[in-house]
Amino acid sequence: MVGVAGIHMLIAAQGGPDLPTVDDFLPPEILFQGTPFAINRIILVRIVATVAMLLILGVSAHRAKLIPGRWQGVLEMGVSFVRDNIVYEVMGALRGRRYVPMIATIFFTILVFNLCGIVPGANIAATASVVMPLVFALWTMVQYWIAAVREKGLGRFIRDEVFTPGVPWPVYILLAPIQILELLVIRPLSLTIRLFANMISGHLMVATCLAFAQYWMIESADKLMGIPVGATWFVGGLLMTCFEAFVAFLQAYVFAILSTVYINLSYPEQ
Repeated sequence: MVGVAGIHMLIAAQGGPDLPTVDDFLPPEILFQGTPFAINRIILVRIVATVAMLLILGVSAHRAKLIPGRWQGVLEMGVSFVRDNIVYEVMGALRGRRYVPMIATIFFTILVFNLCGIVPGANIAATASVVMPLVFALWTMVQYWIAAVREKGLGRFIRDEVFTPGVPWPVYILLAPIQILELLVIRPLSLTIRLFANMISGHLMVATCLAFAQYWMIESADKLMGIPVGATWFVGGLLMTCFEAFVAFLQAYVFAILSTVYINLSYPEQ
């Protein structure tokens, strides 16, 4: 029986599979090269996904009926999930009503952008570069500050965030800079990096499984061992694709609920 070392030696001897690299997330420009409007593959996926969402939702809204059909029922169920299980669950109905459109937009956009990673022809999540997660994180932080200033006033908000009540004054020398750093940097970065890193890792795992499957089943000279090994990698790729779909939903849910929690923190305690 050929061991793991023997398999790696065989791969090295035959050139090996074409594994995914960081270049997948820094694709070359394909449209309007060299201009401020240059578009690469990830940007193109975002544009296509956004247009598709707007068309589907626009047509669905135009054809909405008092007694919903099957498709309208699915859409309304999705909106109800965000409203009741995310926004109202965290903020309550009275306070959260203002933020349902925002959080629903964040949730469904991130979900669709994430699912692009397993859509044939796209094959990469539209959130797999740092810019798009950062945009959503900054939107959350802007709403956080707007709500805080509206409810508390700027001075009281900063005082409450930086100088935690009940802490001895000498501790503020260490605590205050940490609180400022958390307010301005850590919270938006935590939202950004969590989504960005999960989408990158998911793409790498799926692409690696399928690359090994293609290598062993098509390119390998040893068909006796290549077919079963490649089939195993292919099954692993299918399982990882299903798992990536679950992660796409989970990351959209986590981002939406954390955004709601952060905005809710800007309100005075009830």
